[in-house]
Amino acid sequence: MTHILAIDQGTTSSRAILFDAGLRVVSVAQEEFPQHYPAPGWVEHDPSDLWSTVAGTARAAIEKAGIAARDIAAIGITNQRETTVIWDRKSGEPIHNAIVWQDRRTADICEPLKQAGHEPMVTRRTGLLLDPYFSGTKVKWLLDNVPGARARAEAGELAFGTVDSFLIWKLTGGRAHVTDATNAARTMLFNIATQEWDPEICALMGVPMAILPEVKDCAADFGLTRADLFGHEIPISGVAGDQQAATVGQACFAPGMMKSTYGTGCFALLNTGSDMVPSTNRLLTTVAYRLDGRTTYALEGSIFIAGAVVQWLRDGLKIIRDAKETQPLAEAADPAQEVVLVPAFTGLGAPYWRPDCRGAVYGLTRNSGPAELARAALESVGFQTRDLLEAMRADWGAAADGVLRVDGGMTASDWAMQFLADILGAPVDRPVVTETTALGAAYLAGLQAGICPPPEEFAKSWALERRFDPGMEDSTREAKYARWGRAVAATMSV
Repeated sequence: MTHILAIDQGTTSSRAILFDAGLRVVSVAQEEFPQHYPAPGWVEHDPSDLWSTVAGTARAAIEKAGIAARDIAAIGITNQRETTVIWDRKSGEPIHNAIVWQDRRTADICEPLKQAGHEPMVTRRTGLLLDPYFSGTKVKWLLDNVPGARARAEAGELAFGTVDSFLIWKLTGGRAHVTDATNAARTMLFNIATQEWDPEICALMGVPMAILPEVKDCAADFGLTRADLFGHEIPISGVAGDQQAATVGQACFAPGMMKSTYGTGCFALLNTGSDMVPSTNRLLTTVAYRLDGRTTYALEGSIFIAGAVVQWLRDGLKIIRDAKETQPLAEAADPAQEVVLVPAFTGLGAPYWRPDCRGAVYGLTRNSGPAELARAALESVGFQTRDLLEAMRADWGAAADGVLRVDGGMTASDWAMQFLADILGAPVDRPVVTETTALGAAYLAGLQAGICPPPEEFAKSWALERRFDPGMEDSTREAKYARWGRAVAATMSV
């Protein structure tokens, strides 16, 4: 058994990547699935789409590699976090569509809790803010709005989970209702200091504790797959939320190391070691990973729209057919135009936390066109990243001024990465393996299976593909960032 299967269940697609024992990619399969927008600011997934694309891509990756399931030592799972599923324990059928992390419908639940003064307690215990982003209020909404759901939950008939829990339930045929510490830490129901579900917060959110999964380390025994799925039972041995899996895949094991992942959203994590660093700049204190019962913490900044802004150019405005077209368009943009795009399509994340905001474009002229919009879209990701790193510097200090390791689909754009280095005024390192989310999940599974080395040895295998050094004049950088700040302020004032 010399292979590891990584399941990477994301916001817009599911992927399965088969790695060999040296964590080299053997085969890849990917499948997109529909997004559902039943009301403004609402985002849902059909859980059957999540399951079918995961099962299908896993089978496809195994078939492409020309191996059998018995050759796979372990499965690692990484997933979109905060997305919430509740299902029937007997049938395994969801009671409603999954409410996606981007969804803002529970703002009206969060606001009264804030007004009642509960946010400081919630933040102290969970590291999170009272925001619709997290799972807790999504669970409450489902229990309050699906007929009969609350009574069934209190009777022990229903199970809640983030996407990892739902997939493990399906993979194991309902034998395991589990999650890992990183996903639990994103629910707003988990005390990250005690590493246990918090009864007081669950009561505050109206969440019966009977529906919660068991919480395990990131490298642990999560159960065996049904034999009929792949032809042989396979151990599920590693689980981490996508951003924490990327942190592991980027080998950010030392305090002060930073990574930023550019997928549908953008998420920057700063390893703070064994210290739970409280943020005074509206960042999140979260679990980076938990191994052998020891928790490593991080400061995190979350941007809701990163790669999704490129999807908007493609699917909404229809000014590109492929994401690759944004780079030549950005290069061709008129340098005299100062178009700024604030992509608050589903609100603004850190450090603003304004779920009520919506997107806006500033500085349009009669000559503005696709090139200027493409450049503004790519620049918006750099500006938002700087917002996060400015907050990290304030919370953590000079250690957060170093190199930023990047990964995810958008990092393929040299233009975007050079602008990121320019606007940060700091080096940006792109690794040889940019699929670090799946790599992190595979490593965790391999660690538990005994075929991957300990973290300090794994870190030595990290390899640089290219470093982007800042080349922008300081005055230009600060003028551009000041213009962004004014655009954000104007957006929040509407």
